[in-house]
Amino acid sequence: MKLTEIQPREVFRYFEEISGIPRGSGNQEKISDYCLEFAREHGFKAERDSAFNVIIYKDGTPGYEAAEPVILQGHLDMVCQKEEDHPIDFEKDGLDLCRDGDYIKARGTTLGGDNGIAVAMMLAILASNTISHPPIEAVFTTDEEVGMLGAMALDMSKLKGRKMINMDSEEEDILTVSCAGGSEISMEIPLKREEKSGVYIRISVKGFKGGHSGVEIHKGRINANGLLARILQNAKSVAPFSLVSIDGGDKANAIPRSGTAILVTEDAAAFLQEVDRYGTIVKEELSAREPDFVLETEILPEPAGKAMVPEFSERLLYLLLCAPNGVQEMSVEIPNLVETSLNLGVLKTEAEQTTLCFALRSNKQSALTALEQRLLTFASCAECKTKLYGQYPPWEFKSDSALQTLYKEAYQKQFGKEPKVEAIHAGLECGVFAAALSGMDCISIGPNLYDVHTTEERMSISSVERIYGVVLDVLKSCQ
Repeated sequence: MKLTEIQPREVFRYFEEISGIPRGSGNQEKISDYCLEFAREHGFKAERDSAFNVIIYKDGTPGYEAAEPVILQGHLDMVCQKEEDHPIDFEKDGLDLCRDGDYIKARGTTLGGDNGIAVAMMLAILASNTISHPPIEAVFTTDEEVGMLGAMALDMSKLKGRKMINMDSEEEDILTVSCAGGSEISMEIPLKREEKSGVYIRISVKGFKGGHSGVEIHKGRINANGLLARILQNAKSVAPFSLVSIDGGDKANAIPRSGTAILVTEDAAAFLQEVDRYGTIVKEELSAREPDFVLETEILPEPAGKAMVPEFSERLLYLLLCAPNGVQEMSVEIPNLVETSLNLGVLKTEAEQTTLCFALRSNKQSALTALEQRLLTFASCAECKTKLYGQYPPWEFKSDSALQTLYKEAYQKQFGKEPKVEAIHAGLECGVFAAALSGMDCISIGPNLYDVHTTEERMSISSVERIYGVVLDVLKSCQ
């Protein structure tokens, strides 16, 4: 479809163009090339580093030449999720956009509104000859969705601005002024296998809502990996089995929507009967929060490989059942804010090992460090090989922010009311910039996006227009 008839036209034109470019995390060279070519075509100075981050510089418009620069910032990568039967190859293919009333969606996949809409707004502002603004440093970072790797690698000395508008938030009525820091931890469980006689069975759980492991961790959404382990452990007491594999989720920062295990048992009838019985109980238990939950079993026509020896099969189930997951602490200072959490986002079995990957978050550095130590200690006791990586700092609240005041005034003019001022239990690149640049004054804003990181992701057209107008008013006020 063509988005050029939707207002603001230039914003949606650029959003449509970048949606045609594959830009999943780890695959951003082409979208980075696109940004460099945009700068060349418009005669702007631009720089790119080895992480494919791009900075585009634009002088202030008449009357703003001597003003302090403002940093506009968003990330190039998107979380790539698709429906099971959708044929897209995220390494090569663009998205299939469609309009549904006030919403832009992508057929069968995530939309990439997080954070493609920021990229589109920044490009539209840079390309315009009619928008009043101070000097702009437009920073397009990479690999935000896998630990803010691009921002962490960026040479911050390239930036003179100390006011930054990050456009990576997802609710138009919220002005975000603080965020969580985070890290990831992987556990590798070595496997020993053996030949095993019996019936091979595949068991799957699917249909869960999933979602972002930060902003939606408190909504009671089921982690497919944990539930699958629960169902298997229950069946084990009736019909012993050995695991061949167990897999679920492919992004540490996304709550897994499905999980699958293959196992071998000598009493298939008893196993299937117990899974069916217990599955009915679980479905009733979860009916209010996961109404689309589906439990499927299938007897495989032939052996699916060697089974794990009992010791390793039991250790794996123990880890899945007992590892901490979900909300750990709520904030006392900020009402309704999750302070500390973690998410088992990836469970993957290979020939010689099974890997568990967790995304950890906290708005307090000390609490984040304590959670890291807790999980690493747990893994050590279970004789797992561990790796701690992807660490990024929290963004502390700034009580004397001039940029917050400017944004509130512009928002009041657009909406007739002030925005809600909130902290977020998710990582934002503002934390990386604020930690590296002394005196940085940041805000994070954005239009209404729903069900991000899922195939139900959608973006409000009217909200994009409103928030874009607010951003332009803020830039006009930065003299």
